Amino acid sequence: MNTKLEIAGVKFKNPVIAASGTFGFGKEFSEYIDLNKLGGICSKGLTLHRNLGNKGVRIHETASGIMNSIGLQNPGIDYFTKEELPFLEKFDTVAIANLGGHSVEDYVKGAEILDKTSVPMIELNISCPNVKEGGMAFGTEPKKACEVIKKVRNVTKKPLIVKLSPNVGSIGEFAKIAEDEGADAISLINTINAMAIDIRKKRPVFENKTAGLSGPCVKPIAVRMTYEAASAVNIPVIGMGGIMTYEDAIEFIMAGASAIQVGTANFIDYKSMENIIDGISNFMKEENIGNLEEIRGII
Repeated sequence: MNTKLEIAGVKFKNPVIAASGTFGFGKEFSEYIDLNKLGGICSKGLTLHRNLGNKGVRIHETASGIMNSIGLQNPGIDYFTKEELPFLEKFDTVAIANLGGHSVEDYVKGAEILDKTSVPMIELNISCPNVKEGGMAFGTEPKKACEVIKKVRNVTKKPLIVKLSPNVGSIGEFAKIAEDEGADAISLINTINAMAIDIRKKRPVFENKTAGLSGPCVKPIAVRMTYEAASAVNIPVIGMGGIMTYEDAIEFIMAGASAIQVGTANFIDYKSMENIIDGISNFMKEENIGNLEEIRGII
């Protein structure tokens, strides 16, 4: 069964990628699973400088999902390139650097640094809902989205994936903006902006009041948006949002996704991605599917 694919010239052995922010830089998980089996690993969201993230509660469990307000805590791009990237390069999997920022200038400088490294791809995160400045603001306003994507595209020749926000009126519009400004692929969805209230303390659970919702509860929305985005562009789409099983992954592929990312499931079962990879292969055998292209976007 052929599970291989190619995105912007980068070859993946299978469509299963670890989602940013849920897999660290792979070191911790490498003690429990074989990273060589994964299609790719998307790094923790990186900013130009070391970021301590948000104060207060950062993770809150809710029905069929979790809410998070990490705030892009990370060691900075320089640390990643010197300490984490060499580790990832030891494995037969595609390393993807997820780039965040608080300003257009931050994104541009970060992209310039990453462009000089050996990292195969950059995922431009313009959709994080957990930072007070930047983040989601770039992904929900068309003019800002155009500006940051265009300026980053001008400073890097690396294959560029643009990660879109679900917190918009028309995901197809923003997918087309990303394509028109030079994205080689798009990924979606990031977490959905949500709120939880502590009724005993009579105040929001999170310091920022709102936080990002992920997990199985968002999957039907994510599948729909993946379908709409794939219908609007001619570049590859990487789908994510509540993928827990191989059946979930197949749904996204049938909706038009070239590849998928697994996030929240990693917190529940560290073997989730291995199980999804095996499940996809078994499904293909059972259904007599020789290549995933046979079912990609089939609906």
